[in-house]
Amino acid sequence: MKTTLLAIVLLFTFSTNYAQVAANPEDINPLLKGESIPSIEVKSLDGKSIKITDIVKKQKTVLIFYRGGWCPYCTKHLSAVAELQENIKSLGYQTVAISPDAPENLKKSIEKNKINYTLYSDSSTDLIKKMGIALQAPERYTSKLLDFSDQNNSNVIPAPSVFIINKKGEILFQYTDTNYKQRISEKELLEALEENK
Repeated sequence: MKTTLLAIVLLFTFSTNYAQVAANPEDINPLLKGESIPSIEVKSLDGKSIKITDIVKKQKTVLIFYRGGWCPYCTKHLSAVAELQENIKSLGYQTVAISPDAPENLKKSIEKNKINYTLYSDSSTDLIKKMGIALQAPERYTSKLLDFSDQNNSNVIPAPSVFIINKKGEILFQYTDTNYKQRISEKELLEALEENK
């Protein structure tokens, strides 16, 4: 009886964890407006752990999830958001971007793409999974993911997403597109920020 119960618990645990990574883009299940973000740790540029909820409680936040510094569509989007920083700050928001990249690679992205806001590492992909945007990466990405995550992640990428979060950690706005070539436009982002200020 105990063995059967243990097997059921292990099977449930495995199924629950596995379900957090969608095999196909159409199977993702992102957190939506009105839901709260989970209190999960990410790493700063200096490798220190901090809960995402502690980051957002300081100020309303534009929270961006991107695939990594190796993705040209991501770096283009990060740069476009960098150009909006004056507008974003004037509306009362901070900008935070998260990827599976290790802290050292985040520093390279900041320098290369002239990023003027904060990047954090979720190389464990725990936050990405709990946000409901984790995707099984194609096999061709394995070596890139391992290199950029300092060998912590070989097969998970986030569906590119933007969330607007209040200081309580509640989602005010959510944009996720499973086509990694598509990103929220600068105009759409500023309109969403205006609506939620």
